[in-house]
Amino acid sequence: MTDLLPADSAMGAVTLRVADLDRMTAYYRDAVTLSVLAAEGGRVVLGRGATPAVVLEHAPELKHAGPGEAGLFHTAIVFDTPETLAAAVYSVARRAPGTFTGSADHLVSTTFYFTDPEGNGVELYWDRDRSLWSWTHGQVEMDTLYLDPNAFLSEHLTERGVALAEATQAATTLFGDASVGHVHLSVGDVATAREFYVDRLGFEATASLGGSALFVSAGGYHHHMAMNTWNSRGAGRRRLALGLGEVQLKLPSSDDVGALAERMRHYGVQTREDGRSLGFDDPWSNAVRVVTEAEEFSA
Repeated sequence: MTDLLPADSAMGAVTLRVADLDRMTAYYRDAVTLSVLAAEGGRVVLGRGATPAVVLEHAPELKHAGPGEAGLFHTAIVFDTPETLAAAVYSVARRAPGTFTGSADHLVSTTFYFTDPEGNGVELYWDRDRSLWSWTHGQVEMDTLYLDPNAFLSEHLTERGVALAEATQAATTLFGDASVGHVHLSVGDVATAREFYVDRLGFEATASLGGSALFVSAGGYHHHMAMNTWNSRGAGRRRLALGLGEVQLKLPSSDDVGALAERMRHYGVQTREDGRSLGFDDPWSNAVRVVTEAEEFSA
């Protein structure tokens, strides 16, 4: 039985349960610069091109999770160039200035942090070339260094980036690619997270911060997922609430999905299968759905 995820695995869209669908759609569309790819009933899919990044599901009957509970720490959207990242950062600064929470140089990436109107964490980032990443004994070197957002914009914001932020979505053409690069979760403890996401699911551990955070990936990426206890140490299983609905993981083929299903059943993980996707919950009831690239949008 193969215990590792395929090297070309990737993250798919993150589903959020939201109280105010119109306000949240406007944030991810107008501020973050994603496009509405589909909208039907109480469900809106946003992304770039044909790649979904955020799915919003209207759930006004639900309440916000309490402080200290497990769930989403942030959804991290990766942009293909510093120019496209700068355009998005400038757009959020103009359209939702109160949502910026910080920025950092992580050595592998350049990163800006925000909180959406319903309190979900959002990271917008650009990866440096993999040849510039440093690895020691299988662990990638990451840090949190000061990054001046104004200096970054001065260097990378272009005229078309300004135009994107100042025009309506209907009046401008988006440029550049963007997709979910990684997803960061709040969990109750790191040891249990490692057992589930590394030993069972098949990611490789790429970095850790003592007993407070774990970073994991497939195929030598710096991290596809991370789990931390910074706000949630000791948290138990989540109750149904606003916020994270599910995390999507994309595998290359249906055979890969089938192999993973077999492995999870071997480890006693209860699965949900509908012929197109594989679903299961982590130890804190964070839902994961596994699809192939072909099933990504329909799922």
